[in-house]
Amino acid sequence: MHVYEHHLSTKGPQQMTKITSFIREDIKKSGVQEGIAVVFSPHTTAGFTINENADPDVVRDMLYGYEKVFPTHAEYYRHAEGNSHAHMKTTLVGPSQTIIIHNGEILFGIWQDLYFCEFDGPRSRRFYVKILEG
Repeated sequence: MHVYEHHLSTKGPQQMTKITSFIREDIKKSGVQEGIAVVFSPHTTAGFTINENADPDVVRDMLYGYEKVFPTHAEYYRHAEGNSHAHMKTTLVGPSQTIIIHNGEILFGIWQDLYFCEFDGPRSRRFYVKILEG
């Protein structure tokens, strides 16, 4: 089994960064042709989503939508660090994604990419990729 660690520096308070290329590189290094890749964030204010890669307005709209549902500032938040919104957004997208590997490639639709979702930046982040053959 193969585990890869990656580091990422986010620049904005909330952003979505395409990271599919990291996973493709890990699959290539592993030599796995059939299996799954599990991508995991050990952070409580950052996670992953698989979504459209063609129109950048989709990312903008998603971040806008998350902000409407879980506003950055709300008088009813009690968490002392002031990042309750980031915890809720991360719970919504989740800390991990599982991706199918077929013929040594990610089995994505034509418009899909994997995004690292930062909800409490800017920060230095890390994430892990576990590749399982089978």
